[in-house]
Amino acid sequence: MKISVIGAGAVGVGVCNYILTLGSASELVLFDRTLSKAEAEVYDFQHTAALTFSKNTCIVPADNYQALSDSAIVVITAGAQIKAGQNRLDLAEENSQIGVEIAKHLEKVAPDAILIVVSNPCDIVTHFIVANTGYDPSKVISTGCVIDTARLMTIIANRVNLDPKNIFGYVLGEHGSHCFTPKSLISIAGQPADYYCDINQLPKIDADDLLHSVKQAGYEIFNRKQNTTHGIAASVFRIIQAITINERSILPVGTLLRGEYDLSDVALSLPTVIGKNGAESILIHPFTGDELETLQLIAESMKQQVLDVKLKSGLLH
Repeated sequence: MKISVIGAGAVGVGVCNYILTLGSASELVLFDRTLSKAEAEVYDFQHTAALTFSKNTCIVPADNYQALSDSAIVVITAGAQIKAGQNRLDLAEENSQIGVEIAKHLEKVAPDAILIVVSNPCDIVTHFIVANTGYDPSKVISTGCVIDTARLMTIIANRVNLDPKNIFGYVLGEHGSHCFTPKSLISIAGQPADYYCDINQLPKIDADDLLHSVKQAGYEIFNRKQNTTHGIAASVFRIIQAITINERSILPVGTLLRGEYDLSDVALSLPTVIGKNGAESILIHPFTGDELETLQLIAESMKQQVLDVKLKSGLLH
């Protein structure tokens, strides 16, 4: 399988590292508009082949979209970081323009690829890629709330002193300030969270406090190092693995909704079946009335953000 990563920044290189050490790609293309940067990373990676027992994947640097021809998966990490004086709308406009331009090039050389969108705000960029290209919505996947959910699992695990993989729960909605944690979906070791905490004489999990801790974790990392790298790279690889081995795993990725929960034309993270065809279906959960109302409010906010970007750019559909 041929996998391409666009953007040789910290996240793109981190994704490459996972693919090379744990993945099953026959060919990996690292694309960057500065070819020397991509070449340097590839040369550096090539020197690890003599030291590790991972698969000997062919890795190629590129600055020409033709090199991405027939890719099965393309990861889009290229985009601007928010700058001093910029607001979220400015970043959304800039990165949506970049994302759409990239996707239009990809459509010519890899029309059947599954696109994984990392560039922030990833849900808005995903919306505009679907709206401005011929890619099926199921083939354009935002990394969405996968990293937020991983943070949630880790935070709960630390509180109850268990392996994070024994925690079940989701952060859903937007990868950003407009997200929520459905208390109805949180469980610990297969048991309802409140029951587990009661039986083990632990403080109960407060969903609002938990969501605040999840958001704060992201802010702390960004404030201290100006980016988040390891967690998001692992999140991307988690999605790639689900696709490459047709895992049909349930992941809280962002996709364009088409009637689920009576919502449409908005990209949100919801529990989604990920397999060889991309986002194969969105699960319908029995959310509480309050949870459904929160989801509706998030959708309305996201639609307004998309409209604001359309009005500001004057170019995007």
